Amino acid sequence: MPFELPSLPYPYDALEPYIDARTMEIHHTKHHQGYVDKLNAALQPHPDLLEKPLEELLRTLDSLPVDDSVKTAIRNHGGGHSNHTLFWSWMDPSREPDERLREDIARTFGSVEVFKEEFTRIAASHFGSGWAWLVRTASGNLAVYSTPNQDSPYVRGDTPLLGIDVWEHAYYLKYQNRRAEYIENWWRVVRVI
Repeated sequence: MPFELPSLPYPYDALEPYIDARTMEIHHTKHHQGYVDKLNAALQPHPDLLEKPLEELLRTLDSLPVDDSVKTAIRNHGGGHSNHTLFWSWMDPSREPDERLREDIARTFGSVEVFKEEFTRIAASHFGSGWAWLVRTASGNLAVYSTPNQDSPYVRGDTPLLGIDVWEHAYYLKYQNRRAEYIENWWRVVRVI
């Protein structure tokens, strides 16, 4: 069964004024849909892979019995699909903050505010397109880092807990080249912590 674009659990204008409705609509229906379509096209000759959960495909990418071009498509388009699906959920206005995660962040980084400063610094300083992440590593620790393009923490064996899309398509209509302002305002719509 092919992968599908998930519906947003909120309207496109739900994050106004910090993330505008037009950006949300284009980001969701064009960019995210594009990753889903290209992932399905790459996996069409491999129906057995279409039956696997996306997280599993990403975690086992190097050992999949397909050629490098299919692995690249899974990394790029599967990563884009996974990353965006998580991204929308972390901004869901109806979501309750995860108090256990907040406590773990405070224990690891000293405070939630210190964590936010570090995360913001990494997101703002990422060169080019990509993502900044809070992850739980395979050893159970929290870590913050960035990845290029649509690379997923799952490929590294980590579990994403929070991430921000720093590709220009995520913010260009409203913020133009002001990535730092986008990141600052994105914190106003994050609901997971």
